[in-house]
Amino acid sequence: MTMRRTLLATSIIGAVAAGTAPAATATPDAGAPVVGPASVAAQSATTDLGPLVDLAAQRLALADEVAAAKYGTGKPIADPERERRVLGEVSELAADNGLDPGVAVRFFTDQIEAGKDVQRGLHARWDAHPESRPGERPDLGQVRRELERISDEAVRQLKATERVRVPNTPCRVGVAASVLAADLHHHFDPLHRRALDRAVVSMCA
Repeated sequence: MTMRRTLLATSIIGAVAAGTAPAATATPDAGAPVVGPASVAAQSATTDLGPLVDLAAQRLALADEVAAAKYGTGKPIADPERERRVLGEVSELAADNGLDPGVAVRFFTDQIEAGKDVQRGLHARWDAHPESRPGERPDLGQVRRELERISDEAVRQLKATERVRVPNTPCRVGVAASVLAADLHHHFDPLHRRALDRAVVSMCA
């Protein structure tokens, strides 16, 4: 991560957490910021959406394992049949949790596409730099079980965050701050950073 992005992350996260985001107003007498409704909402959105964004980041970290398991085997990155099965499962799980299945399908479609972006990027990197190739092949079945665990939790988080996942500024600020926090926590490189941005594109829809 560049120094500029680190400073930006610190600034946004700190401002939202302190309730001093740009939506705050100044007190005429003391000159101190007053937390306005928009900044309070942005702070709440950041707190509420953080776990969901981090689950998306965890899925992307596991995309490295999927990429390593497939690399050199001839298995395609895109697997339409499995993708349909995964989307069908999360649709059913969403219905069981009182969540609109369309919301779950849209969110997980973004996760799948972002994961494929990571896999393609890693395969291209390993083709160009053989010395960077993984030294062992992960158990794809085990990785997929972990992905299923994350998916189950993500559906629950989608339901829990319904009230803040709306198309407004507080939600977008909350997502942006949460993405930067996840980026810092997982030490993402540009490939994974771009993929995370793609993974959360519909979160405030």
